[in-house]
Amino acid sequence: MQEQFAHLAELQVEIVDSHIAVLTMNSPPVNALTRRLNDELVWALDRISELDALRAVVLTGAGKVFCAGADLKGRAEVIKEPGDLRAHSRRTRECFHAIRECAKPVVVAINGAALGSGLAMVASSDVLIASERATLGLPEVDVGLLGGCSHAMRLFSHSRIRRMMLTGWRVPADELLRTGVVEACTPHDELMPAALAMARTIASKSPISTRMGKHTLNTLEDMGASLRDGYRYEQDMTAQIGQTADAKEAQAAFREKRAPVFTGR
Repeated sequence: MQEQFAHLAELQVEIVDSHIAVLTMNSPPVNALTRRLNDELVWALDRISELDALRAVVLTGAGKVFCAGADLKGRAEVIKEPGDLRAHSRRTRECFHAIRECAKPVVVAINGAALGSGLAMVASSDVLIASERATLGLPEVDVGLLGGCSHAMRLFSHSRIRRMMLTGWRVPADELLRTGVVEACTPHDELMPAALAMARTIASKSPISTRMGKHTLNTLEDMGASLRDGYRYEQDMTAQIGQTADAKEAQAAFREKRAPVFTGR
């Protein structure tokens, strides 16, 4: 399976424990979201969604920075003609959607600054774990742009988002933990072990349940429905999960006091 991702240039993919894909952005010096990295992330996540053997993803960055945001240096090469800006904006949107809509849960290991587009990647992930060196920020005010505010609204309060957007202030890791934005804030060298431990826990569950559970949460978030309608949808999804072989195996294992053996069916 590893060889399926060998051609990627700015994204490293490692298969761990047969069921976990570790995606490491490697676009020196600061993992800016180049067009190539953008396209490789979308391609890899879409492929992972359809590989039954993979059950969880860990997303991180190489070096000291998770992702410093849009590739401003390469912007002139990407946006040259009428229509290029619209196409560029569409590609960028789809990168974040590819993370959020990946059929497999995505654990993000925030190894350093996640700014602008980097913040949007973090906010599009499922479980957030931060190194003590991590920060989240919206620095676009300093370069005459906007970006990531909609995604930041999923993580931060009204006043905090405006402070970040209007001043460029970066939220440090200890504050991310204090306010419940991340699940853990670890010493830097313990970040990947913590992220992998979370991914292994997810991968140990029924892949049907985690896939349908993530889909349900995304749908409920987008519905804007009443509690009655939202919970009705959740009950319908629960009924579907309950008919699977994995659900029956989980219940049998519970009764028999043994570890379940899931097949993904």
